[in-house]
Amino acid sequence: MGLKKLDINGNPYIGIFCAANDEFVIAPRLIKKASIRRIENAMEVDVIRTTIGGSTVIGSLLVLNSKGIVVTDFVEENELAELEDRVRIATIPDKLNAAGNNVLANDKAALVHPDISNQSIKIIEDTLDVEVEKGTIYNMKTVGAAAAMTNKGGLCHPKVDDDDLKKLEELFGVPVAKGTANYGTPLIGACLIGNSKGAVTGDSTTGIELGRIEEGLGLI
Repeated sequence: MGLKKLDINGNPYIGIFCAANDEFVIAPRLIKKASIRRIENAMEVDVIRTTIGGSTVIGSLLVLNSKGIVVTDFVEENELAELEDRVRIATIPDKLNAAGNNVLANDKAALVHPDISNQSIKIIEDTLDVEVEKGTIYNMKTVGAAAAMTNKGGLCHPKVDDDDLKKLEELFGVPVAKGTANYGTPLIGACLIGNSKGAVTGDSTTGIELGRIEEGLGLI
């Protein structure tokens, strides 16, 4: 278990490029071997290198938990084949198909962009095997970018009020803290990835922020 800092080819927004569950991390092909080792050591996972629709912004385009993966519908067949032997996987035919930005999930629940279609909600429920609610985080509809959630804890936008924080805790069944990463960035989900065993955040994250991440994600 651990917390590491790194960047993806000079970019500290780890959550845009990578996505994680308790067993593996999905990362872009261009990721350096040294970064792979840091992820593996911090989170006790395998790293799968791929693209989604030919793109490197994997963390923006898919969301996963230990039960399944929901991914944008412009994913290519060969990319699906690289993932489908690990866990069940489904695409969402939605104008809001950047699943990583628009869905926040752990193994208990998912919070989704309030404008996602009912058809997509059904796919998310069935694939991730979770309760799904529509909502926002600090009035942000892109809930996957505004927070990070694991099966042990969560960290969200620092301006979320206490009532909304309590609702997040009740929905996801874990303690949730407020914080920032990457030297004051409130979009936690864009800055880091985490699971029950560890986390990786951007290289510009400060010591104080690291402490909040460890606390929020239950890594202490």
